[in-house]
Amino acid sequence: MLELRVIVPGDMRDDVLDLLRRQVGVAHILVHPGVAVDPPGDEISAIIARECANDVIKALKAIDAQHRGAILLTVLDTVLSTRAHAAEDDAEGDPADAVVWDELIARTREESTLSVTFLMFLTLACLLAAIGAVTDSMVTVVGAMVLGPEFGPLAAVSVAIVQRRGELARRAAIALLAGFPLAMGITAVLTLAAHAVGWVDLDTVRNVDDVDFIFQVGPVSFVVALLAGAAGMLSLVSAKSAALVGVFISVTTVPAAGFAAVAGVLGDWGVAARSATQLAVNLVGIVVAGVLVLVLRPRGNLIPRSAQT
Repeated sequence: MLELRVIVPGDMRDDVLDLLRRQVGVAHILVHPGVAVDPPGDEISAIIARECANDVIKALKAIDAQHRGAILLTVLDTVLSTRAHAAEDDAEGDPADAVVWDELIARTREESTLSVTFLMFLTLACLLAAIGAVTDSMVTVVGAMVLGPEFGPLAAVSVAIVQRRGELARRAAIALLAGFPLAMGITAVLTLAAHAVGWVDLDTVRNVDDVDFIFQVGPVSFVVALLAGAAGMLSLVSAKSAALVGVFISVTTVPAAGFAAVAGVLGDWGVAARSATQLAVNLVGIVVAGVLVLVLRPRGNLIPRSAQT
């Protein structure tokens, strides 16, 4: 369940209270008059079922609560209340299937911002992938997969397409289009330096066995990207972040980017081209899967909760 807090001017208090009383899935409405200082106003809180969060937020936005005050949502891990559980039972659908759009948009917007931290993580991941490729080390490549932060912008693109959010799509596209070239460029420069001192050569790229999956692109690559992208989006909308680790080590976005830079510098343009293609296939597959999950997600609970065991 979720805790809803609404901070509004005093003249909106009755409107908000009437709105919450009419909504299904709302319990334990509290009013704290006059506690807001800047701007002055009241705080109204309630416990709401996740399934009805979109309807409640939409109704609050209709009375301009987000502009005249603020709407805040907090995930509650534990709720011990018969009244709250009854309100959740009255709400249509199942909590695990509910997509709280404002929550999802806020999460993906934060994770898709082009920042120094994002660039550093992506660059470090590409460098680890490059080292794993030239040393034929599967462990190092997997570490690079987990470290890569690229799923955030890719999920944001999917959300932006479904919700038609141009600003979110632009933010995510900037992060991807600026982040990958920068990370690959730094990887290429350091590869050139390593080649100059004799640490790596063309034979290094050609004699890999354990990590050759990085540039082995084909239909299976797209299928894996679809499955991983679907799992990643499901983990986001259901707030099960632990599943994201499995997503990270299923796709070869960062390893493909790092190996493309290494192979290009060392002159193996065939491997570089196939690695770049692998990168593109994975990026597109993840976005397509994310869109499909959001579009085809369950709209409601097919079995009444009272009839479930």
